[in-house]
Amino acid sequence: MTTVIVLNGGSSSGKSGIARCLRAVLPDPWLTLGVDTLIDAMPSTVDDGIGFAADGAVSVGSGFRRLENAWMAGVAAMVRAGARVIIDDAFLGGAASQQRWRDALDGLDVLWVGVRCDGVVAAGREMARGDRVTGMARAQAEIVHRGVVYDFEVDTGVNEALACAREIAARVG
Repeated sequence: MTTVIVLNGGSSSGKSGIARCLRAVLPDPWLTLGVDTLIDAMPSTVDDGIGFAADGAVSVGSGFRRLENAWMAGVAAMVRAGARVIIDDAFLGGAASQQRWRDALDGLDVLWVGVRCDGVVAAGREMARGDRVTGMARAQAEIVHRGVVYDFEVDTGVNEALACAREIAARVG
């Protein structure tokens, strides 16, 4: 039985909208935890944390990684304690980012979902949102998928979040 759904996609690709729709269409209660949850919880005083460049590039340091590893272990512990979790993430390191999650979620039934969206479409969403550094969506549109292996992929540039959620829900065992 699937206990974790990992949604990976770039900024403004539609992951959060899909996660909200998944909670509505899946029969059991699911928690949604995303990288934005971690970033919002992280104190600004973390040495070598996370940085956002004017062009949308994101850099993370060892301080961020240390807290991220603890957070991932905590998410996995919640699943092992009986929660079902949807993870909303952007694998800035591609396959290496997925491997960190694979290590944390070892032994759990995970559905790996790629959330694709054309960079131009994501950039338009980014502009409309107004809460992201301009350029982040376009910069992340492809890089987050490099070397990542999925069970299933959806494209929010051509399908609405609810349609994507229904496709994903049909694959949840």
